[in-house]
Amino acid sequence: MHIIDILVNCPSADTADAISAALIEQRLVACTNRYAPVQSAYFWKGRIEQEEEHPLLLKTRAELAQTVEDALRKLHPYEVPPIIRINLDGANADYIQWVYAETRLP
Repeated sequence: MHIIDILVNCPSADTADAISAALIEQRLVACTNRYAPVQSAYFWKGRIEQEEEHPLLLKTRAELAQTVEDALRKLHPYEVPPIIRINLDGANADYIQWVYAETRLP
């Protein structure tokens, strides 16, 4: 059993909360954490942009990573959402079991 975290920045707290609710409801992620806003700077379409973003951390099974990414692309308003998979070297066994119990393959 292997779990991962997926990090994605969202343009608003409402967007992050909507994505969180949809993915939990679909049982694609066991839980999420929405963090305080961060100031992001990036190069986009020939310009330097600066925007406030809301980081959202998703916890799921490793084998659901692509399914979660596909769902994120449909739910996220960005043309190119920043979807970052984070492999975990380990976690406590009861937490891993909980993530597996709360998620399922579609």
